[in-house]
Amino acid sequence: MREKIAFVVGRYGKEINGGAELHCRMLAQRAAERYDIEILTTCIKDMVSKENSYPEGEETVDGILVRRFPVRQPEDGISEKHYIRRLKPIWGIRRFLYTLGILKYISMLDGWGLGYDIKAQERNVFHSEALDRYILDHKDDYKAIIAITSIFAPFYYTAMLAGEKMIGIPTMHDENASFRNSLRLAVPRIRYMGFNTYAEQKLARRIFGKRLHSNGIISVGIETPEPADWESVRRKFNLPDEYIVYIGRIERYKTGKMLKYYSAYRKKYGQENTPPLVMVGNMTKRKKRYEVPGCVYTGFVSDSEKRSILQHAKVLINPSRYESLSLILLEALYDRVPVLVNGRCNVLKEHSIRSKGAVMQFTSRRSFTGNLHRILTDSTLVGQIRKAGKEYMDANYNWDTIMERLFAVIEKI
Repeated sequence: MREKIAFVVGRYGKEINGGAELHCRMLAQRAAERYDIEILTTCIKDMVSKENSYPEGEETVDGILVRRFPVRQPEDGISEKHYIRRLKPIWGIRRFLYTLGILKYISMLDGWGLGYDIKAQERNVFHSEALDRYILDHKDDYKAIIAITSIFAPFYYTAMLAGEKMIGIPTMHDENASFRNSLRLAVPRIRYMGFNTYAEQKLARRIFGKRLHSNGIISVGIETPEPADWESVRRKFNLPDEYIVYIGRIERYKTGKMLKYYSAYRKKYGQENTPPLVMVGNMTKRKKRYEVPGCVYTGFVSDSEKRSILQHAKVLINPSRYESLSLILLEALYDRVPVLVNGRCNVLKEHSIRSKGAVMQFTSRRSFTGNLHRILTDSTLVGQIRKAGKEYMDANYNWDTIMERLFAVIEKI
């Protein structure tokens, strides 16, 4: 009889394309080759509407048992944002201490604002009391419980209720959510913490210090679905023959200054010499905010359509300052597509350095326009980028290596 492993994640389903959710799905499907896998998740599909869209109970997704638990809206009507507003000044101080390099040594601030922080966790979109009860009552059924992404409540509650069985995959960014007092309370309980990159691991060590126990790099690979027929995709989304591409959620948190810098490029080099910017993904705010000349919006696309669009792009841009890995960057390198990233994100900067030039970076409007122009006009440079990118992927993100790391950690538990 095979041993059981549980994955805990806020939402789960083939139609959900968020980074943490895809991360969970890819690891779970491969871990199922050795263990009996169960997914413990909520009934939430859309984190904006916060509705229990999936039916409560059990279902099977790609041969894996998924247990879904309902969430409840706060009876007092007070939202998570209400408490987060009160916590922001505290997080600001903690971030300042972090920049000084002394936060990890200071424990006297752990209780400062903790009550508000826990109430915010209670009101998080993915907090389910039914899921909490199940984890508490059934944790001994599992050899290990793997919780993914520390920014949502299931990670915190799994640590508090079953930390001795927990492998945490926090997918941390240098953002306010990583400086929560509740995480400093939860992290010491976690048996093992697995990071995606050395930059993420360094961030956690500087925040938590000795509270962070056993930890290391696990990371994750990518899926490579068969690309959809290019001509069909091109007609469906009215795509040009040559274009720059952005793939991800279309919101300021992720797109940063990309549209502003792209407009500056068009102004400098002329719109007739600038490929359109194709924006692939769902828009979380009004489209009017993103109506920039030269942009083409596709909305949601399937995985096979996404790969086809990526393969035909001149360059992929990832302008986010908040990444713990960037799966789309890895997908681009696998398909030999040049990538331009925000060098103010430590994780993306790490990719740029460790890939030996396969990933180019920008830190200002000037470096954005300059490096984008080099990629679009220098065929020799592009050839070097493509070669280095494939070598970087093969050396660091092949699935055999990644699953060996995860299985070794599970066996230690």
